[in-house]
Amino acid sequence: MKPFIRITRNRYEEPYHVNLVVAASNGRQQGELEIYANAEDLAVFARELRGFPKQQGHVARWELGSERPEDRFAFYYRVRVFQVAANGRCAIELRFCNNQKPPDREVVEFSINALPADLDRLGVLLERFSRLEHRVLEWSMSDGELREDA
Repeated sequence: MKPFIRITRNRYEEPYHVNLVVAASNGRQQGELEIYANAEDLAVFARELRGFPKQQGHVARWELGSERPEDRFAFYYRVRVFQVAANGRCAIELRFCNNQKPPDREVVEFSINALPADLDRLGVLLERFSRLEHRVLEWSMSDGELREDA
């Protein structure tokens, strides 16, 4: 399996809120989580990825929910992008948690290695996806596309 990110949009209270199923893999681990977000979150995160990193120490983050039981969130979702080497190599760190109690609890955390050009391509796709005209975004290290079918 090769690294990928796939986001499937289910119509839900648009254009203000979106229901997304985010699936991702680094080639060794894979995870999937259904999230609810403000539609604008997609465009904001897309802008962060375009031209990443913008300066030394730049971190792009898209985070929803909480894993703390007292916060009573249905899920926790985090994507954090950061530079790991001076040559421009970056990482996309993902953490998904369904916030269920054992034995139904599911937590996945891993990173995908990426170059700035890969992140820029993901940012372009997310920016177009944020217009809510496509149902599926698929991104990999060498390609990416937006589709209508799931």
